[in-house]
Amino acid sequence: MMTNLFEQPWLLLSVAVIVLLVLVIVRDMLPQKHRWFLWLLPVLIAASAFALDFFIQTNNEKIKQVLAEAVKAVEDENVDALDPLISGDYQDSFHGSRQALLSHSRSQLSEPIIEKNVLRIVSLNIEPPNAVVVFTVRVVFDAQGPIYEFRKQMVFKLQADFRREGDNWLFARVELLEIDLQPVNWKNMNTSADQIL
Repeated sequence: MMTNLFEQPWLLLSVAVIVLLVLVIVRDMLPQKHRWFLWLLPVLIAASAFALDFFIQTNNEKIKQVLAEAVKAVEDENVDALDPLISGDYQDSFHGSRQALLSHSRSQLSEPIIEKNVLRIVSLNIEPPNAVVVFTVRVVFDAQGPIYEFRKQMVFKLQADFRREGDNWLFARVELLEIDLQPVNWKNMNTSADQIL
C-alpha cells in the first residue's frame, strides 16, 4: 500500500534521515566540500513532512473527522451537532429522510443513555464523490439511563455512505449491520429498543 505524503510524515522523515546520512558520509570523504548550509536540507525536509501532514487535510482525514464528530455528538446526546453532518437527501432503510433521522434521534437521545462511545474504523473506500465506511462503535451505557439495567455496553457495526458536497463529506446513508456480532438492521433494532424501554 502506497504511503500518502499528506497523511503520514514518515516517508519524508525517512528521506531527511537518508539525506543527513549522505551529508555525514560526504563530509567525511570530502572535508573540503563541506558547506554549513547543506545541514539545513534535512531539517527543511523534516519540517515540510510535518507541514504537509498538518496543513493539508485529505479526503480520508475529512471523512474520519466527520465520523468522529458524529459519534461524539451521539455520545453527548447533541442532535444539533449532528445536523450539519447529514446530507439533505439522506435516506436509509428505516429513516425515509434527513428530517426523519433527526426527529428519531431527538426522541431517542432526549434522556441520558450513553456514557461513552469508542469508534473503530474497519474499512474506508473512497471513490469521489462517494465513500463507504464500515465501522464499529462500542457504546458504554449511562448508569442513569434505562438500558444500563439490562446491558452495560454493546458493540454496533455500521456502514455509512458519504457524499461529497462542495468541500465537505456528509452522511448520505447509515445502515446498521450487527450488534454484538449478531446480524441486525434498523427495523430489528427499533423493535428491540421499544421492547426494552
